[in-house]
Amino acid sequence: MDPKKRNYLLLALVAILVVGSWVLFTPPNEKITQGLDIQGGLSVILTAKPVPGQQLKPADMERAELIIRNRVDKLGASETSIQREGNDSILVQMPGIKNAEEALKVLQSTGQLQFVDLGSITDSATAAELQSKYEGVKLKDGTYTSFMTGAVVTGASVGQDENGKIEVSLTMNAEGTKTWAEYTTSHVGKRVAIVLDGVVQSSPSVNEPITGGQTAISGSFTAAEAKNLKTVLETGALPVTLEPVETRDVGATLGQDSLRQGVLAALFGLAIVAIYLIVFYRGLGAISVAALVVFSSIFLGILAALSAFGLFALSLPGIAGVVLTIGVAADSSILINERFKEEIRMGKTYRSAATSGTRHAIGTSVDADLVTFVSALVLFAVAIGPVKGFALTLMLGIICDFAMMLLFKRPVIILLAESVIPKAPAFWGVPKESVAALGATAKKKGGGARA
Repeated sequence: MDPKKRNYLLLALVAILVVGSWVLFTPPNEKITQGLDIQGGLSVILTAKPVPGQQLKPADMERAELIIRNRVDKLGASETSIQREGNDSILVQMPGIKNAEEALKVLQSTGQLQFVDLGSITDSATAAELQSKYEGVKLKDGTYTSFMTGAVVTGASVGQDENGKIEVSLTMNAEGTKTWAEYTTSHVGKRVAIVLDGVVQSSPSVNEPITGGQTAISGSFTAAEAKNLKTVLETGALPVTLEPVETRDVGATLGQDSLRQGVLAALFGLAIVAIYLIVFYRGLGAISVAALVVFSSIFLGILAALSAFGLFALSLPGIAGVVLTIGVAADSSILINERFKEEIRMGKTYRSAATSGTRHAIGTSVDADLVTFVSALVLFAVAIGPVKGFALTLMLGIICDFAMMLLFKRPVIILLAESVIPKAPAFWGVPKESVAALGATAKKKGGGARA
């Protein structure tokens, strides 16, 4: 293909990418997902405590992580991050969560459901309290025996009883159905305690045999409490106790202020770089500013696309990565400008200098950027939380920088060097062609003096 035609096609491709990117990320505050430190939410590190006398097993942590993930999903939090830290901790980040205290309570709940015959309680004080109180009583360890556990529960739902009170209904498997039917048949008229994590949630009387494998936990639940209880019962019991060792409840107002400051810093930095490029490189500087616009557009388009698939959430460290890559892109443009000018001083024509100078400059820039890319890749692989966001934006910025140089900056300079730059070299901030270069150009065109 003719090189000139190829360069025009590359510029057409860039135009399509830029327009498509603007469609993807407009408006940015809606199309690019915001992370925990920007939109607010809960960040907590949960450390596992094994059953006394037992050692913590890797299988226990794997199951605990799975249960926590299921609970977070059922809480309705989006763009969450759940990661193992060391051998005994789990980092949970839930952006946008409105009630951090309730969410933390759900995450911590062991979820050990037990069905207890009140007659089996050996602690007289607790037994006496349960005579007048039907819920909220804490049972002491070793003072009661359960005849069935939550392992038989296959599903849970929130509804209302005949009096309009909120209740949580349970569905049991075949084993649970049989056990529950046998117990309720032989204990009609007696009370049974439904206990979660050692606390009586409800202690209703058995009015008739329940043979269908269904029962209900009723009490003075709010809608949110019933939903949380349903979540705990559906996801199963944790094999270990999880205790929060570090909790951060980030307010949305603070996050939005930080976002505003971060965006202003990025725009301010971009404006300073643009002014510098235009003052020192004139016409080439204007091309460099246009290259930064192309770079930024493609970058934001990629972030919006990743956000649409739930693969990215912008954090404050991520904004730092964006600002840093603006400098990387500006550095690449400056390198191309300087190499182009340097090859003109070496006696080459504008056309020749544009072709070879941009190629050499891009090669040098790629070598330098690859070092940064590999460093960011390693950081992304070993880091956790928001630091991953910094590494990801840094890698994406370097990729966008490569695209900007190859698809926009190089084709534009080569095309301009054909006829535009030679007419006004001072405006474009480049030296004039040497006499030898002019002679070589004339000879190529078939011109020159004859004796």
